[in-house]
Amino acid sequence: MGMSSFSDGPAEGSNLTAVGEIRLIPDLSTKWRLPWSGHEEMVLSDMHLKPGEAWEYCPREALRKVSKILKDEYNLEMNAGFENEFYLLKNGLRDGKSEWMPFDFTPYCSTSGFDAISHIFQEIDSALQSMNISVEQLHAESGKGQFEIALGYTVCTQAADNLIFVREAIRAVARKHSLLATFVPKYSLDDIGSGCHVHLSLWEKGKNVFMASDGSETQYGMSEVGENFMAGVFAHLPAILAFLAPLPNSYDRIQPNTWSGAYHCWGKENREAPLRTASPPGVLNGLVSNFEIKSFDGCANPHLGLAAIMAAGIDGLRRSLRLPKPTETNPSGYDSLARLPIELSESVEALENDEVLKGIIGENLLTAVVGVRKAEIEYYSKNSEASKNLIHRY
Repeated sequence: MGMSSFSDGPAEGSNLTAVGEIRLIPDLSTKWRLPWSGHEEMVLSDMHLKPGEAWEYCPREALRKVSKILKDEYNLEMNAGFENEFYLLKNGLRDGKSEWMPFDFTPYCSTSGFDAISHIFQEIDSALQSMNISVEQLHAESGKGQFEIALGYTVCTQAADNLIFVREAIRAVARKHSLLATFVPKYSLDDIGSGCHVHLSLWEKGKNVFMASDGSETQYGMSEVGENFMAGVFAHLPAILAFLAPLPNSYDRIQPNTWSGAYHCWGKENREAPLRTASPPGVLNGLVSNFEIKSFDGCANPHLGLAAIMAAGIDGLRRSLRLPKPTETNPSGYDSLARLPIELSESVEALENDEVLKGIIGENLLTAVVGVRKAEIEYYSKNSEASKNLIHRY
């Protein structure tokens, strides 16, 4: 929890050191035989000081803790569905030197691009099905050699666990075929970035209560509870970015006119807004079933990211916050709209000043996150070429 993307030692300022012992307690409900090898198994673990005593820095425990607050105070659960973009790269020669380059150069949703990679996608899908992970869609994305996988909707703790297995499966199967899969937010400054968009809704007793219903409707097609929760996320979004976009490279992706959500706004089906309410097929006209956060990327810890989002939503519920008016067109055309943090240091500053998130998530955990983020900022500011190695880390 104190390690940065460039070092396997604890970051200065994280308050985590080499002193002490943390035990990994396997969660056997997550144990699966790895289909791509057939000889090994993988299991997720919880971090404990000793058996039965959770470590306060454990990401899975952090999400469970905040989920319990939402359940105890409002009898609600947050469901989540991830859409993770990634690049597939092949090794080749350029000017006599070995280099990772795009698998193909086809456009968005290209059938030829899908056909070329179909055998690998079939293997990935089969592997995930064997682990009870629902895949709703796999398709070619806009970047050269870029693809996207959309996962089934489920309770947020399960969704975060599933995303870990999905990334492992994609990387492992790609490696079997001599390819490199990378989820890094900005693999190439000359191409489209990769996000890990997440769709969220609130559920009570098996019913989606984010969506408006008789007696609880608001003008935006969501319930009052839904608006309060989303308004909390909106209010804390600059600070949440320190969880969702954790590297300096993340902010190379979050740029205007790239569908990544560069401005502090929200919109109905507005893909340039960082927060977008959605009306999928089957939802009655004028209603919304969930909202999407576009700022999430593939370097973020999914458990901590969802915990931060939920903590912000809880604050919105506690204070009955309301959303501002939606942005109906491209936000870059509005002089009145502020940019979200344009670099990691700005989101870290926002997080340091956010007493609400500190109170709900825990001061020590936030101190560790801030310490690691500051280490990332310092290292990559002094080593500009080092970000090229992130394709091997993420």
